[in-house]
Amino acid sequence: MKLSQMLPRETGKNYALRVLKENIVGLELPPGSQISENELSAALGISRTPIREALSELEEIGLVEIVPQKKTAISLIDYDLVEEASFLRLTLEDAVIGQVCRERTEEDLLRFGQNIETQRLLFRSGDLGGLMKKDNEFHRAFFEITRKLEIYQLMQKLQVHFDRVRSLSLTTHADAAIIDEHAAIYESIRARDAEKTHARLRAHLVRYRIDADIIQSACPQYFKQK
Repeated sequence: MKLSQMLPRETGKNYALRVLKENIVGLELPPGSQISENELSAALGISRTPIREALSELEEIGLVEIVPQKKTAISLIDYDLVEEASFLRLTLEDAVIGQVCRERTEEDLLRFGQNIETQRLLFRSGDLGGLMKKDNEFHRAFFEITRKLEIYQLMQKLQVHFDRVRSLSLTTHADAAIIDEHAAIYESIRARDAEKTHARLRAHLVRYRIDADIIQSACPQYFKQK
C-alpha cells in the first residue's frame, strides 16, 4: 500500500479515506484483497476509530465489503456500477463541453496543451499513475472553466468505480491512443467547434467498453460475476 503524509487540518477519518481510495483506485489494494483495521491503524499511524469510519463510508459507495467478526475486503469490480459512473460522467461532461468551447481563454488553451505534453512524457517514462492524474486534471478543467466544480465533486463519489477500470486498462495494456484523443478534443476546443468536440468527447468516454473484454480476460479474478 502506498502511503502519504496527512495534510494540514485533515482529520484522521479523511486521511484514512483519501489514502484508502487512492490505493483502491490505483490497485495497490486489488479487488478481493482482505484488509485489517489493526494493520491499517499501524500503517497510517492513527487509531482504529477513524479507520473504521473510513471503511464504513467506503462500504456505502461499494468499494469495501464488511462482514462483521469475519473479514473486510476490497469489493470486486461491478460492471453495473462502472456503467452507471460512465453514464453520469458522459452526461455531465457532454453538458458542459459546449460552454467550454465558447468560454475558453488563451490561458485555458495553454494549460490544455501543457497537460497533454506532460501526459506524453509520463507515458513514455512508464509513470501510469502520474498519467492518470493528468488525465483527471484534463477533464476537471472542463468544470473549472464553466464554474461547475461542485458538480464535478459530486460526480467523484461514483467515479471511483470507473477509475478502477481505467487503472486496470493502463496496467494491462497501456495505450497512447487516449492521449491522442485528448489532443483531438483540445484541437476542437481551440477551434471552438462544439459539434466536433461533443463527438470526440463521447467517443473518448466510451472507449473503456472496447477494452472491457481484454481487461476481464487478463484479470477475471477482479470482477464480480453476474
